[in-house]
Amino acid sequence: MIDRNTSDHQIFEFDLTEHEARRRTEVLAALGDTWDPIAVMAAETEAHRLLYSGLDAEQQATYDMLVAADVLPAAGRERS
Repeated sequence: MIDRNTSDHQIFEFDLTEHEARRRTEVLAALGDTWDPIAVMAAETEAHRLLYSGLDAEQQATYDMLVAADVLPAAGRERS
Protein backbone atom coordinates (compact mmCIF):
# COMPACT_ATOMS: atom_id res chain seq x y z
CA MET A 1 0.00 0.00 0.00
CA ILE A 2 1.30 3.42 -0.97
CA ASP A 3 0.79 6.26 1.46
CA ARG A 4 0.23 9.32 -0.72
CA ASN A 5 0.41 11.59 2.32
CA THR A 6 3.94 12.89 2.65
CA SER A 7 5.44 15.75 4.56
CA ASP A 8 5.08 17.86 1.40
CA HIS A 9 1.59 16.80 0.33
CA GLN A 10 -1.62 15.98 2.15
CA ILE A 11 -4.68 14.44 0.49
CA PHE A 12 -7.97 16.17 1.26
CA GLU A 13 -11.42 14.99 0.27
CA PHE A 14 -14.53 17.15 0.20
CA ASP A 15 -18.11 15.96 -0.10
CA LEU A 16 -20.00 18.70 -1.94
CA THR A 17 -23.38 16.95 -1.78
CA GLU A 18 -24.76 19.18 0.98
CA HIS A 19 -23.46 22.31 -0.74
CA GLU A 20 -25.04 21.30 -4.06
CA ALA A 21 -28.40 20.61 -2.42
CA ARG A 22 -28.30 24.03 -0.73
CA ARG A 23 -27.28 25.71 -4.00
CA ARG A 24 -30.22 24.14 -5.87
CA THR A 25 -32.60 25.18 -3.10
CA GLU A 26 -31.34 28.77 -3.31
CA VAL A 27 -31.69 28.83 -7.11
CA LEU A 28 -35.31 27.67 -6.89
CA ALA A 29 -36.02 30.19 -4.13
CA ALA A 30 -34.52 32.97 -6.28
CA LEU A 31 -36.74 31.98 -9.21
CA GLY A 32 -39.80 32.45 -7.00
CA ASP A 33 -43.23 30.88 -6.98
CA THR A 34 -44.31 32.48 -10.25
CA TRP A 35 -41.58 30.89 -12.39
CA ASP A 36 -43.21 28.71 -15.05
CA PRO A 37 -40.67 26.54 -16.90
CA ILE A 38 -43.25 25.51 -19.53
CA ALA A 39 -43.99 29.15 -20.35
CA VAL A 40 -40.26 29.91 -20.49
CA MET A 41 -39.67 27.05 -22.96
CA ALA A 42 -42.63 28.20 -25.10
CA ALA A 43 -41.27 31.77 -25.15
CA GLU A 44 -37.81 30.52 -26.17
CA THR A 45 -39.34 28.47 -28.99
CA GLU A 46 -41.28 31.51 -30.20
CA ALA A 47 -38.16 33.70 -30.00
CA HIS A 48 -36.23 31.13 -32.06
CA ARG A 49 -39.02 31.06 -34.65
CA LEU A 50 -39.06 34.85 -34.90
CA LEU A 51 -35.28 35.10 -35.04
CA TYR A 52 -35.03 32.83 -38.07
CA SER A 53 -38.19 33.96 -39.89
CA GLY A 54 -38.11 36.28 -42.89
CA LEU A 55 -34.61 35.32 -43.99
CA ASP A 56 -33.51 36.20 -47.51
CA ALA A 57 -32.19 33.43 -49.78
CA GLU A 58 -28.55 33.78 -48.71
CA GLN A 59 -29.45 33.88 -45.02
CA GLN A 60 -31.73 30.86 -45.44
CA ALA A 61 -28.94 28.92 -47.16
CA THR A 62 -26.58 29.74 -44.28
CA TYR A 63 -29.25 28.74 -41.74
CA ASP A 64 -29.86 25.45 -43.58
CA MET A 65 -26.11 24.77 -43.64
CA LEU A 66 -25.85 25.37 -39.88
CA VAL A 67 -28.84 23.11 -39.21
CA ALA A 68 -27.33 20.37 -41.40
CA ALA A 69 -24.05 20.68 -39.47
CA ASP A 70 -26.06 20.39 -36.20
CA VAL A 71 -24.82 23.80 -35.06
CA LEU A 72 -28.41 25.08 -34.81
CA PRO A 73 -31.51 23.01 -34.07
CA ALA A 74 -34.01 22.59 -36.89
CA ALA A 75 -37.23 24.56 -36.55
CA GLY A 76 -39.54 22.89 -34.05
CA ARG A 77 -36.75 20.71 -32.63
CA GLU A 78 -35.26 21.29 -29.20
CA ARG A 79 -31.53 20.95 -28.64
CA SER A 80 -30.49 18.09 -26.43
